[in-house]
Amino acid sequence: MSEKSMVLTPMIQSVVLNFGEMGSRWGINRTVGQIYALLVLTETPLNADQIGQALGCSRSNTSMGLKELSSWELVRLQHFPGDRKEYYSAPGDIWDIARTLIEQRRKREIDPTLTVLRDVLMQQPGNEAEVYAQKRSGEMHDLLEKMTELSQELSQMPVEKMQTLLKLGTGVGKVLDMKDKLLGKNTGGASN
Repeated sequence: MSEKSMVLTPMIQSVVLNFGEMGSRWGINRTVGQIYALLVLTETPLNADQIGQALGCSRSNTSMGLKELSSWELVRLQHFPGDRKEYYSAPGDIWDIARTLIEQRRKREIDPTLTVLRDVLMQQPGNEAEVYAQKRSGEMHDLLEKMTELSQELSQMPVEKMQTLLKLGTGVGKVLDMKDKLLGKNTGGASN
């Protein structure tokens, strides 16, 4: 594969810089966010030298960023005949990227939290403060469990159905409100 010099256009650079900023707000290294934006926005796979040159970052920083993205399963590694360099690309389907991000965040953040909450729920409270803490832990556990079930169901849903669901947006809430009215349920937040 021929080595091409990477020059970011102003449009691409604005997205790359924004991904870096958003990445740092989401708890990932700014360079990792920038690398990923570059890979998502570039049609052909890039090697570490091209990425580093385009972003103006060191080889070691680029390598660490690619390693991080690989651990999240967000990049694909490729080799080309006659070229010893490793090339990286992002999945072509944005929905695959979203599914991977949701799954990886669940594994890294939600699952460990659910484990801690389950452990708390299995303990015998020793005082009133622990009774209250256990009750609240149970509420958090139940919410996270429901959210996990929903995300797993969404991750298995065909793209066309997910797109339709997203298009419905707030309309889903309106349909549920109508259902409640038809069934005579109070939806104003007060308990019956």
